[in-house]
Amino acid sequence: MVLTALRGLLLWGNLALVASSNPNSQSLLQSSSQTPSSTSLQESFQVYQPVLFDPSGDNSCDVELLLMDHIFGASYGSPFVGDYKPPRCVFDTVRIKLKVTARGRQYDRLALMYLGDNEVFRTSTAEPTTNGIVWTYIKEMSQYNSLWQAPQKLIFDLGNIINDIYTGSFYVTLTAHFSYRQAARTADIILPISSKRSVSNSASSFSVPTDNTTVMVEIPAAAMRAVVSISACGQSEEEFWWSNVPNEDTQGFESTVGGLYGYTPFREVQLYIDGILAGLVWPFPIIFTGGVAPGYWRPIVGIDTFDLRQPEIDISPFLPMLQDGELHSFEIRVTGLNVSADGKATFANTVGSYWVVTGNIFLYLEEGYPSKDVTMKDSQGPQVEAPLPTFSISRKLARNQSGGNESLSYSVVAERTFRTKSSQFSWSQTLSFSNSGLLNRQGYSQVNKQLTTGKNIITERGDTPTSNSTSFKYPLVVNATYGITANGLTIDSWMLRGLNFETTGGPGISTYSLTSGPSYLRTTQSGKARYSSVTGGSSTSWGDTVEKYESETNGQAYQQSVHAINGTVVHNTGSQDKVQATPQDHESGRGSVKAILGKGPGSPAP
Repeated sequence: MVLTALRGLLLWGNLALVASSNPNSQSLLQSSSQTPSSTSLQESFQVYQPVLFDPSGDNSCDVELLLMDHIFGASYGSPFVGDYKPPRCVFDTVRIKLKVTARGRQYDRLALMYLGDNEVFRTSTAEPTTNGIVWTYIKEMSQYNSLWQAPQKLIFDLGNIINDIYTGSFYVTLTAHFSYRQAARTADIILPISSKRSVSNSASSFSVPTDNTTVMVEIPAAAMRAVVSISACGQSEEEFWWSNVPNEDTQGFESTVGGLYGYTPFREVQLYIDGILAGLVWPFPIIFTGGVAPGYWRPIVGIDTFDLRQPEIDISPFLPMLQDGELHSFEIRVTGLNVSADGKATFANTVGSYWVVTGNIFLYLEEGYPSKDVTMKDSQGPQVEAPLPTFSISRKLARNQSGGNESLSYSVVAERTFRTKSSQFSWSQTLSFSNSGLLNRQGYSQVNKQLTTGKNIITERGDTPTSNSTSFKYPLVVNATYGITANGLTIDSWMLRGLNFETTGGPGISTYSLTSGPSYLRTTQSGKARYSSVTGGSSTSWGDTVEKYESETNGQAYQQSVHAINGTVVHNTGSQDKVQATPQDHESGRGSVKAILGKGPGSPAP
């Protein structure tokens, strides 16, 4: 019987060690009486194709390890830090299970998990209620197999605030299961594009536009394929980037709803290698559980809220240039648009405050390395075709009879192609974006209709070229109307959004499709919600949300249709149990729309 303890990972609670009858099994379990009782908690959930936490393998490895059991209270700048040690058996499959409970009043919070300086998981929290909530998410983590094989500093950064107003702490447990299943090949080396602050027990994300995101990297001569994953999402002024306006209109409704956020609703994430544009990401408009109107997201959270996908850029055409034994620069930029007086759009080369950004470089080495000699490749750089996007911009500001601004309509349409090519590989991207926005009622009502589509293709050239492709579509329509009186405030909203992609696969397990091989996903969320708050009194939140989900992964199809009204699941064709909650949540009202959502009229939260 073999037991392995992870030293330094347990900050509180009673420890129990349990070993299974499998002589190679190691399990470390823990419970704590401080965690809220799960019997009275509302279960929140993200709709996704289920992942089996402990898949059966060849019985040579069947290990479960507790990686973290921690309370995130006043935790800004104080991440959980522990020492991970790999199990003493041969494994190629790793799954993690995240369980979170919370009670009280609190915003949704962003959380990032690192192995050393590499971000390996980005998630966010649901907003707790007075009675409390709980959720569990299981994630495939085998794509980071080369990191799991070695001891690592495990850092989990969930910044939270506790004060007289925001009282909810997050009780988090993180468990990993290891097995051997002769799974798909994964990257041999994973290099971080990050601020590399694990040495000081800190999170390694960049904050854009403040930070310089350039890192210097040496690429081994044995690398035969290289893929960069990009993890990037907006916060604060950039959380609702898809609803932002041109810079000249940010003060257009200052006298009514206050300042608006700028740089238009267009965003482009760019990867540069040695100052050369290497690929692009036009991001998915993530909506966290406090976004637009809180009533939407109980108990169904937004698409990808518990697991933010990381789009990929195949940089294999750059390999000949990078394999010279020298250091090369990798940089991630995020940009919006400036619009001139004559309506022409150009890259702003910056955004508002702020985007949380990291990347990983996945390297696949030649078979037989290091015992096999490596032939040095031609160091010539790739051919890059990167014409600037074509933009079409319109805007119209209408005034009322008293001379004040009554409405603003604007639109942004963008098209872009990108291609890079070497003697062995070519990488191409075709991207399209449109967003039409309307603010009326002197800024108290806003609707945005957005559509992002694209297709990425990587081709291995030669006598018989082979290609893999990923196509995607992100539709979004959101309307929100604010009512502000001396007695309180209201938010009325409706929305329709989706995430669709189809991929033929690629090397290893994709950080975008979250699987290996061909797969597809088609999911939509629609609904309406209302929030009302009485000044100095209570608030009421109401919501009606429908999600329809269809996917296929590893040849296994999955469908789920779920409908929730006022926190109660009234229809569910999937495996989630029916979730009951009080039809309406009542708590002390918040002082402004901006204090609730992070945008809109009023002052922000303290």
